Amino acid sequence: MPADHYEVLGIARDADAAEVKRAYRRLARESHPDANHGDSGAEVRFKAVSAAYEVLSDPERRARYDRFGHEGAGAARPGDPFGGFGDIFETFFGGGFGAGGRRRAGPTPGEDLETVLELDFEEAVFGCEREITVRTAVACTACEATGASAGSSVGRCETCQGAGQVQRVRQSLLGQVVSSSICPTCSGRGETISDPCTSCRGEGRLVEERALTVHVRAGVDEGTTLRLSGRGAVGPRGGPAGDLYVHVRVADHAVFERHGYDLVHRLSLPVTQAALGTTIDFQTLDSTEVLEIPRGTRTGEVFRMRGRGVPHLEGRGRGDLLVEVVVDTPTDLDGEGEALLRQFAETRGEPVAPPGEGMFSRLRSAFR
Repeated sequence: MPADHYEVLGIARDADAAEVKRAYRRLARESHPDANHGDSGAEVRFKAVSAAYEVLSDPERRARYDRFGHEGAGAARPGDPFGGFGDIFETFFGGGFGAGGRRRAGPTPGEDLETVLELDFEEAVFGCEREITVRTAVACTACEATGASAGSSVGRCETCQGAGQVQRVRQSLLGQVVSSSICPTCSGRGETISDPCTSCRGEGRLVEERALTVHVRAGVDEGTTLRLSGRGAVGPRGGPAGDLYVHVRVADHAVFERHGYDLVHRLSLPVTQAALGTTIDFQTLDSTEVLEIPRGTRTGEVFRMRGRGVPHLEGRGRGDLLVEVVVDTPTDLDGEGEALLRQFAETRGEPVAPPGEGMFSRLRSAFR
């Protein structure tokens, strides 16, 4: 029996949509086959995670799953308006109910593919073009994707007369019942090949590695999925290509953290500069800019550099760069430095511990 979708994603049954999405993104990255070379179980785990997310991310399908489980309505085909009961209508009335109805003969579409793209922090912020290599199905040039060897041809299937399906009529208490199924001779293609191509064995396609260029828009973030329509595997015998889904991973930056479209940096300042003020040459992602630190700056104060953050994916403009100050307390004072600091405390009337009489020194003295 298939594993419980909630257990696969590691979430509670009352988890909201955001929790479902976060769990899927994390597990998809961890279990993706491209990130687990040599792990034969990664593909199985990835498919289970994807199947669980497909159901639990759709409110209607999730409700049916919660009520009926894997069988019944929870396992309904996408586009089936009868919640899994389309097969019953098809059995009695011969199809005609959307996705649950009669299958059209013709080329079978190719599979959708998935891959992971690793980006540097700046590449995600400013956008880039990256070349990736994907193992995919491509059209067989030897037979021009027909699946038939040179000199032979593709003919109509005699079993289904090109329909791709066969119908069976049987008697029941309700009268005649007509049921449809995929033609066993042509596997639903509606055509047969007498002399298959030796290169592709009649498939009309071969599996190869292909290099593709991915255009990454400025502002993409960790967890973004790019859909490249028609860049997936081509279908058998000239069938249309599926799509390629590129899951984006973004490396951390040594200086900045990303919070939405804003960038955050925590700037350590010596107590002298914080107290007296200073001017700093601050390196943003774009250029070196002057940052004015006013007198009396305290820990936690934030300086906003507008328009120096991440470009917006939708529309114009950029986020801001937020510089948060952390005032450093000196811990390596020499004799002269300590004397000056004590003199400063005295002029302000601020009592301080005697030399060498810190808290730990007093504790040691108490136990002597």
